[in-house]
Amino acid sequence: MPDITWEDPFCAEGSACFRLGTDHDGNAYIAIAGQEDHHLTDTREALRTLIRDIKAGKADHLL
Repeated sequence: MPDITWEDPFCAEGSACFRLGTDHDGNAYIAIAGQEDHHLTDTREALRTLIRDIKAGKADHLL
């Protein structure tokens, strides 16, 4: 497993908490808080786009 630096969990009202992380190679990770060993991996820009879309209400059903 890569050496991932996880941020504090983000928890929305009534939703599961998730965490974002990065490694030294510039990869980005997202996982449900407490289940970081089962994560998705993508580029930082792809995860930024996902988060922007969620915040803009385009993907609120994912949370």
